[in-house]
Amino acid sequence: MGGWALLTLSACSGALDAGSDVPHGLLPVDERNAIVISNDGASDNWQGEYAILLAASGGPVIAGIVVHDSVHWPVLETNAAGWRDLVSAARDSGLRNIPDPVSSIGPPLSRPASGDLDGTIPNYSQGAQQIIDLSRRFSRSYRPLVVVTGGRLTDVADAYLVDHTVADRIVVVSSLGTVSASGAAMGAPNGNLDPWADAIVTARLRYVQVSAYYDQATDVPSSFLPSLPANPLGAWITAKQPNLVNSPQAADQVAVIAVGLPAFVAEVQKVSADPNAPASTGGGPHLISDPAGENWLVTRNEAALASAQFQRLLLDPGTYGP
Repeated sequence: MGGWALLTLSACSGALDAGSDVPHGLLPVDERNAIVISNDGASDNWQGEYAILLAASGGPVIAGIVVHDSVHWPVLETNAAGWRDLVSAARDSGLRNIPDPVSSIGPPLSRPASGDLDGTIPNYSQGAQQIIDLSRRFSRSYRPLVVVTGGRLTDVADAYLVDHTVADRIVVVSSLGTVSASGAAMGAPNGNLDPWADAIVTARLRYVQVSAYYDQATDVPSSFLPSLPANPLGAWITAKQPNLVNSPQAADQVAVIAVGLPAFVAEVQKVSADPNAPASTGGGPHLISDPAGENWLVTRNEAALASAQFQRLLLDPGTYGP
């Protein structure tokens, strides 16, 4: 975890070349960091669409897309097919440099009898290997690869268990949990899907939890549909929009927006995982406000800014290339 402190220190010092290490917002990662998306279903949020549109406008390069299952989205092939359809719609609309999704098989991690985090048996999943490989390609000492999660943290923790050095090359930014009076709970959404992975990630990796949500119906209101471009991505958005109007909490996309649109993050706290609140079936460790903590918690966002940027990029002909 010492690398997290060094990253923060260098971000404040301006010691590297021409301010390249100075963050553009309240988090020590921003739109210049490449990202890996990790999620399950593709139909209940705009995480993938935000990532693709931001990447097309100078935002984070999408290094990889890892798709897994969960109790909410239990059929991996259905999940992967949804992500492939999104990628195809974006490519057919002129967007470029979008990687093929990778399916990852691996159950939630199990706490060993010893209780030792590093004694956990890895899954050796495809997603873990993808994170390891991409971190070697895309990370820099001053700009690590960011794994942006909208589901369980299994593949991220698995990557650490397979290769401990991945901790030096990635930062995890997760849409997860809820703000509490003392910090945040690593519960629903997403934090209850693999509590032991939560414990590993908060203890062994550089971690940012985004627990500030908004009404995702404002991203694409029904009145906006006639304005969408007449291309495959516009058709994809139109077909998907009713699902999101009926599921108003914007959960999964807030993590990718926090990285790709730094002004979206309006308030952060430093936090530490509470060792007296170990992972359980109800969720991962509690995060306690701690000025000296090595993890970050986003508690407030600028939702209107995110929705306005989403709509602008959807309508901008420049989004879709020459």
